[in-house]
Amino acid sequence: MINTLDMFYELRQTMDPTAAEKIAQFLGRIYEELRNTVTKVEFDDLKGVVKELAEAQKRTEQRMGELTAAQQRTEQRVGELTAAQQRTEQRVDTLGQRMEELAEAQKRTDQRMDTLGQRMEELAEAQKRTDQRMEELAVAMRDTRGELGGLSRSVGYALENEAYRMLPGFLKEKHNIHITQRFVRTEIGGQEINLFGHGRRNGHKVLLVGETKLRLDERRKERRGQKDVFTQLAEKMEIVQAAYPKAKIVPLIVTHYARPKILEQAQAKGIIVAQSFEW
Repeated sequence: MINTLDMFYELRQTMDPTAAEKIAQFLGRIYEELRNTVTKVEFDDLKGVVKELAEAQKRTEQRMGELTAAQQRTEQRVGELTAAQQRTEQRVDTLGQRMEELAEAQKRTDQRMDTLGQRMEELAEAQKRTDQRMEELAVAMRDTRGELGGLSRSVGYALENEAYRMLPGFLKEKHNIHITQRFVRTEIGGQEINLFGHGRRNGHKVLLVGETKLRLDERRKERRGQKDVFTQLAEKMEIVQAAYPKAKIVPLIVTHYARPKILEQAQAKGIIVAQSFEW
């Protein structure tokens, strides 16, 4: 007689207890039915088949467990992919929104560029008019400088012409110098002498060498490359002295007005300064 309880315990070691119980009961009934018709050898073979079926069932359940785990991993991966897809879609939506914002910004930039281009054209036209105006002003300035230069020369010549008439009396009264030959404008040693005259002081012959300057002002800066009146007068005195080695040279500057400080400098150098309001 088959022991279904032992069979149950044996089957339970390799399969689910409920399934083992059912198989054991089923085999018990089959045993009772086949006990009188099936030999022991055949029955043992049947037990082997059942055991193999149990092993196959175990492997099937193990495989099902593996498939279930794989399914769970697949579902987890699908969930991750779904989340990633959602994030991607969110990013795409954000990117789309950003692209729209960039398109609007580009549109505004294009409008500003058009406005800037128009403004640049206006500035170019204004610059063109400014350049033209500057050229006109430059021409006017050259004309003005020419006119002022001519006026300055005219005033200077007028001061010289007045000095030729007024200096003899001024020098006699203020400096005891008697003019023996009238003042002239001349050239000595290739150098123009504005005021040149012969005279006597205390019975001795002297030569007067003079420059005219409309205004003597130490604050006024000479233009680059232009010498001050003291330097010009000193160079002309050297030329006259070379032409008249034995003569006594008396330096002279004629001006409309001299500031006190420059008057002191002239006196320190032994230069007579004749201001037009003094004669």
